Amino acid sequence: MRRQLLPSVMMMLIFTVLAGLVYPLVVTGISQVAFHDEAEGSLVENASGEVVGSGLLGQSFVEPQYFHPRPSAAGDGYDPTLSSGSNLGPTNEKLLTGAVDDPATADVDESFDGVEQRAAAYRDENGLAADAAVPVDAVTASGSGLDPDISVANARLQAARVAGERGIDVDRVLDLVGDHTRTRALGFLGEDAVNVLELNLALDRLADPS
Repeated sequence: MRRQLLPSVMMMLIFTVLAGLVYPLVVTGISQVAFHDEAEGSLVENASGEVVGSGLLGQSFVEPQYFHPRPSAAGDGYDPTLSSGSNLGPTNEKLLTGAVDDPATADVDESFDGVEQRAAAYRDENGLAADAAVPVDAVTASGSGLDPDISVANARLQAARVAGERGIDVDRVLDLVGDHTRTRALGFLGEDAVNVLELNLALDRLADPS
């Protein structure tokens, strides 16, 4: 019994130290040297050096002078403690046409903006025609509800509104969109995207270059 137990205990201790202490420390050390910003959470600072978020996590922007992120189903929106999607499939009627609140359940809000309502609101706020095509990321939430990026098409459609609200030339805003466009990983994975937080901070720096 002892001859079998002792080697088992020793192997458990050895692998606990290797896998639970040595390996994490080595990986952490390598990441701090080779990918320091990413290892620290890809934190984003404003012009004053204040941390205002992470480049990996979306946050809500509702003011008309800012680019708006895609909808979020995480809590009340972009809540990292409640990361989730809507869990509604593409043929679900609620996802497409939304739902209204049931007055019989006053303590529960069942209202839900579907694709139709979101598309109409998007066209209205950006001065688009009633039949204008709307990017899918402008009317649907991501699986995590924390997506920090929007599509290039989405950003370009918002540019005129942002430029008008800020009183600057739309071409200048479009140049910023181009400057903050992330191309596909390895040239073929995913789609080109624009980080909303970084783009909005760049807009603020235009107004206050100091």
